[in-house]
Amino acid sequence: MKKKAGVKASKAAKRRKSGRKAAPRRASATPGRSSAPNAAGSDEARAALRKLRRQLATARAEIERLNAAAETDYLLDILNRRGFERELRRSIAFIKRYSARGALFVLDVDRLKPINDTFGHAAGDRVLQEIAQTLTKQIRASDVIGRLGGDEFAVLLWNLSETDARAKAAVLEQAVDALGFRFGGSEVRIGASVGMAILDTHSDLRTVLEQADSAMYARKAQRRHEAG
Repeated sequence: MKKKAGVKASKAAKRRKSGRKAAPRRASATPGRSSAPNAAGSDEARAALRKLRRQLATARAEIERLNAAAETDYLLDILNRRGFERELRRSIAFIKRYSARGALFVLDVDRLKPINDTFGHAAGDRVLQEIAQTLTKQIRASDVIGRLGGDEFAVLLWNLSETDARAKAAVLEQAVDALGFRFGGSEVRIGASVGMAILDTHSDLRTVLEQADSAMYARKAQRRHEAG
């Protein structure tokens, strides 16, 4: 037994001395088969990723469409109150940051209720559409127009002095006053009363809306008094 153990130890020493190591066993593989499943999986993953990106883009476009619809007056194709207040809030933030100026006009249509009562709401809708188009023609692309509700409109104009803003209020009134309509064989005239508030670095949304609204009602009372 001692002789066999010595022989084994001698062989092990010779292997260590020669530096030879037992070759690792190689796993058998068929050429070309190992990479194919991985390649197919990568193609499927890329296709799934492209599909998800398309779905995400579609979802974002739909969200933008719904947001735009929620802020647009469907009858007049201008901003509704929600959309206009969003733009006004953004404009006030810009004015405060860059010390800019602007003017807010609130316009109320005179004598619209008698038109609705006498000729129907379709006639009243036509009047509102004509007013929206007329006001749009009086402003620049950078300005903003919206319908606050009913027969009340709002206009936001940039970079106007108070003197220029008062002159612009008169122009807006005159443009609406000049409109004429014919319903049921009758000539119908309307009018508009405009109130104004100047936007500066101290403005906030609620205050300027209240100021312009109060000025509009004061102007409406003045026009009634002038009409006698």
